[in-house]
Amino acid sequence: MKRRPILLCTAIASALLMAGCSSIGGGSSSAGALAPALSARMDQPNATLDSVQAINLVNAYRTTQNMPPLTADAGLNGTAQALASQYAQTNNAPTKPQGLGQMKLSAGYSSFAETFSGWRNNAADAIGLAAPGTKAGVAVAFNPASSFGTYWVFVIGN
Repeated sequence: MKRRPILLCTAIASALLMAGCSSIGGGSSSAGALAPALSARMDQPNATLDSVQAINLVNAYRTTQNMPPLTADAGLNGTAQALASQYAQTNNAPTKPQGLGQMKLSAGYSSFAETFSGWRNNAADAIGLAAPGTKAGVAVAFNPASSFGTYWVFVIGN
């Protein structure tokens, strides 16, 4: 049925619009724009990822897949950071640790919005974003001397 992709695109566009219009601290964003934290460039030293905003974007997608939201988890953020740092230093994809429900990897994208879009548009990665779980962690590591510069890890657990 051809309506499903149109409905999915409409739902994701609506979720992105809501994410772009909401902000912490009462500020506002222009209509249709992503929250600044999601489009912030991470391909530079000392860049800081807003993991809560990143997980909220994944949760907006999960809603379109009839999956419950994930809660940002400090322990899983630490796991994701260790994996992202390893990935950036070795240029080799890390192995998923025991006990994690899902792990998504990416390299070369400068912002979380770009990374998420890449995952969402790849069938296998999109399924992984909607995997069962209750908690999530996300991290990025930057290594200007590496092949891809930025390395992303998103993990889902219970």
